[in-house]
Amino acid sequence: MKAIVLFSGGLDSTTCLSLAINKYGADNVLALTVYYGQKHKKEIEAAKKIVEYYHCHYQELNLKPLFENSKCSLLEGQASIPHESYDKQIKETNGNPVSTYVPFRNGLFLSVAASIAISSGCHEIYYGAHQDDAAGNAYPDTSKEFNQAINQAIYLGSGNKVEVIAPFINKTKKDVVKLGLELKVPYELTWSCYEGHDLACGKCGTCIDRKKAFLANNVKDPIPYEDESL
Repeated sequence: MKAIVLFSGGLDSTTCLSLAINKYGADNVLALTVYYGQKHKKEIEAAKKIVEYYHCHYQELNLKPLFENSKCSLLEGQASIPHESYDKQIKETNGNPVSTYVPFRNGLFLSVAASIAISSGCHEIYYGAHQDDAAGNAYPDTSKEFNQAINQAIYLGSGNKVEVIAPFINKTKKDVVKLGLELKVPYELTWSCYEGHDLACGKCGTCIDRKKAFLANNVKDPIPYEDESL
């Protein structure tokens, strides 16, 4: 195994998966998907379809018990998910993370991936953090500073064997979509919405950002929405 990709089945992680497969080949890439009690379990269904599309390796973990004390609105049994843009949410939080921030999720997932990587002789871990998610401290575990720190910790903790690769850390979601279109990523199979409905809601922060990213590339998003407006 050459690379592990933190893989949710969403737009960013699928583009990451495509990059890793393009570099190493499907036989050398493991897509690692985590169930953590998220309301949108449908993303795991999407992940499995995408893995079948690429014919890469796949592993699924259940880390739900670790978040049982979290009040994150993304988790089952918690408050409703905000139906507004991240810009509006950030103004309301006064610089604190948004309500859909899962406490230290990327730190936890990357650490788990590092353990798997060390055990399997894998040297790279990919994840899809990009600068839009880090803006305004909305998701602090997607920032450049976090990426540098976790990369150093994993590199040192692995005996200088494992590196964290965040190919979009200096890119916007518009940039991610542009690259994915060039790579012919099957975006029609992906799921980004934080709601678990039959169709993506089109109103949550991630749906709004996704629609804007495709629009900025002059391409129609291939998935249908309950609400197509912006």
